[in-house]
Amino acid sequence: MSDATDTDARDGQTDAALAEFIRRLPKAELHLHIEGTLEPELLLELGRRNGVDLPCSSAEECRARYRFNDLQHFLDIYYEGVQVLVTEQDFSDLTAAYVRRVAADGARHVEVFFDPQSHVPRGVPFADVVGGITRALRDAETELGVSWRLIMCFLRDRPAAEAMEMLELALPHRDVIAGVGLDSAEVGHPPAEFAEVYARAREAGFVAVAHAGEEGPPQYISDALDVLKVRRIDHGVAAIEDEALQRRLAELRVPLTMCPLSNLELQVTPDLSLHPLKRLLDAGLVVTVNSDDPAYFDGYLLDNYLAVQRALGLSHADLAQLARNSITASLLPDARKAELITEIDHVAAGT
Repeated sequence: MSDATDTDARDGQTDAALAEFIRRLPKAELHLHIEGTLEPELLLELGRRNGVDLPCSSAEECRARYRFNDLQHFLDIYYEGVQVLVTEQDFSDLTAAYVRRVAADGARHVEVFFDPQSHVPRGVPFADVVGGITRALRDAETELGVSWRLIMCFLRDRPAAEAMEMLELALPHRDVIAGVGLDSAEVGHPPAEFAEVYARAREAGFVAVAHAGEEGPPQYISDALDVLKVRRIDHGVAAIEDEALQRRLAELRVPLTMCPLSNLELQVTPDLSLHPLKRLLDAGLVVTVNSDDPAYFDGYLLDNYLAVQRALGLSHADLAQLARNSITASLLPDARKAELITEIDHVAAGT
């Protein structure tokens, strides 16, 4: 690609043309909490459907509450919202709405997180959670051509024994649950607390990923690699603080599933122009762009690409590389990865 074209991506191209270029790039979304796609309109609909009282009575009133001081502030509202998810149909409706949205952004593959500990203790059967999500994902693959993997997350601010209980519930669903992850409040909850759970999960054949280095220190990223034996780091923002860790991540080709608008909204970074994504990309790390909890952070996959392009001056080549990284970092078979990367190369070359 010519330097002129790259310059256009930074300086001269219209928002519409840039959005269309990004949309045409085949992409994977690898860091997405399905409960975090609960838009206020659906929140209110499900609240009425299931007789759940909510602290807001209109979509506008709900959205007005989505201004967060930090991760814990967000989690308080997030866990409040999931109370409306009660039946298998609720989870199916939620997932179907997300996949329609992300397909329109040019996603060809999604790897979806879900949090059973947000539901099972409320009396929602584990099988209903998984059944509703996978029904919608299967339908979307048939109708929209979006492939998928499902990843069950453990809440790190809950006891490891409870996580082990969730793992046991997941074992009969290994045909649809591809991996395990670790999310929720990070500070004060190091990866080592879940070493035994992860060892059991790996023995059972689950792929291991984990949130690390969002609000926690670089050491949490190292511990996720060394103790939990993860193949991907979710977030990984703190890697910018440790050059030796950056070299390790680059050499091992460990992907970072970064979520720029989430980091901005949760005050992980005060301004997107200061976000480390571009610096880590230039350092050779396998950086990807994702939306995390888009209903709460005012931006789905395309919005995140556009936001970091504007803030960091990303070129067309950078954007194409981010798309390639998302495919490379996915759990797709190698043959399918090669097909999608070839498509990305054609889009990037303008052919």
